[in-house]
Amino acid sequence: MEIRGKKIRGKEGEELALRYLRDLGYQILEKNYRRKRKEIDIIALEGKELVFVEVKAGKSKAYGEPELRVDNRKQKNLSEVAQAFLAETEVDYESCRFDVLGVDLSTGKVIHYKGAFVLPAE
Repeated sequence: MEIRGKKIRGKEGEELALRYLRDLGYQILEKNYRRKRKEIDIIALEGKELVFVEVKAGKSKAYGEPELRVDNRKQKNLSEVAQAFLAETEVDYESCRFDVLGVDLSTGKVIHYKGAFVLPAE
C-alpha cells in the first residue's frame, strides 16, 4: 500500500514540477524517459541548455533535503539515461546540466537546484 502512495505522491510532484518549469519558459521534451529500468523524470530545454531534471517530492524532510537524496548511485543512473537520450535523439543544444527539483506536497512549493551535480570525468 505504501508503494502505491509513494507513486501517487511522485506523480503529483512531477506535475507540480512540470507546471513550475513551463511557467519559467522551459520547453518540455520528455517526461519519464526510461532506458533499461532507469529513468529521468523530465528532460527540457532552457534556451539552448539541455536540462535533465530529477524530481524529489514529499510532505516532510524526514529523509533529508531533496538534493541530498540524489546520491552517487542515482547520479550514475541519471548519467547513463542522459547518454542514451543524447545518442537516440537529435536535440539542438549548446550545453547540458542536471537539476533537482524539490517539491513540498503539503505547500506546493518548489525548490530548484540548478546544476545540482556534475558528472566526474572518467
